[in-house]
Amino acid sequence: MITRRTLAGAAAALALLGLPAAAQDWKAQYPELTLGVIPAENASGTADRWAPLTAYLTKTLGVPVKLRVASDYAAVIEGQRAGNIQIAWYGPASFARAVMTGVKIEPIVNQKHETGASGYYSVVYVLASSPYKTVEDLQGKNLALVDPNSTSGNQAPRFFLKRAGYDVEKFFGKTFYAGSHENAVLALTQGTADAAANLWNSETDTMVTRMAAKGMLKKPDGTPMQQSDFRIVFKSDFLPEGPFAMLTSLPDDLKAKIRDAFVALPKADKAAFDRLSDGKDQDLTPVTLKDYQPIIDMLRFNDEQRRKS
Repeated sequence: MITRRTLAGAAAALALLGLPAAAQDWKAQYPELTLGVIPAENASGTADRWAPLTAYLTKTLGVPVKLRVASDYAAVIEGQRAGNIQIAWYGPASFARAVMTGVKIEPIVNQKHETGASGYYSVVYVLASSPYKTVEDLQGKNLALVDPNSTSGNQAPRFFLKRAGYDVEKFFGKTFYAGSHENAVLALTQGTADAAANLWNSETDTMVTRMAAKGMLKKPDGTPMQQSDFRIVFKSDFLPEGPFAMLTSLPDDLKAKIRDAFVALPKADKAAFDRLSDGKDQDLTPVTLKDYQPIIDMLRFNDEQRRKS
């Protein structure tokens, strides 16, 4: 016998089937989340830096958030394409490449540095003890890049050096990808490269200062190196800082919680926020896809130059 209660239950079940994912309990769909990060540092340093953030997100979102330190920049892109990485930290070029290749993601926030700017520069370093004073002096020499999808370590130097009249592939004797920003600096200090492309936030916040603080840079006699032991021979225009991004396909209420968690981070868990930059950053800035259009344009230019060559 069909009762009013039976009809009500059937109606409720049908309504549930018709609900979008965002209106259902997202924890049933995502009992665990993954935060993927590009390898700006070597693996152990990256894990130590990001562990407090994953703990904060776990507490704030109410489900375990696991850290995945990618082997290269492309691994983060492909992890989000496959849906295995729900939240990611990108450089601007790797984020742009993900968008350009159809990964459905949306940026959340990026970091505001001690300068008050939500961005940074690409530089080409040489050792201060070397005879190289300008880019021109590096003709035929070896250049350490970072990763094909690195902004400061590949895309920006290619773009801005080309604009200045230097074709990276033709001007330098050899270019190679070191795999991380730290490895590019080490290639320079160890003599594998004559110059190295890298990031530069401010006079007191660079990859060199961060590595020096960890005791990673030594002179041949074993004494510590510092920023003054490196010379900048080229500096790009200002670049927007890379964003944290999440899958567009996530339920709306989960995306809202993720966005709120990042916006609140600098005050809600200052220790976790400070760990990301060794206390150098001031805040997090909300960003949109429009903020990265100049980077998308830069990659398109570089792609076109590569096709021509």
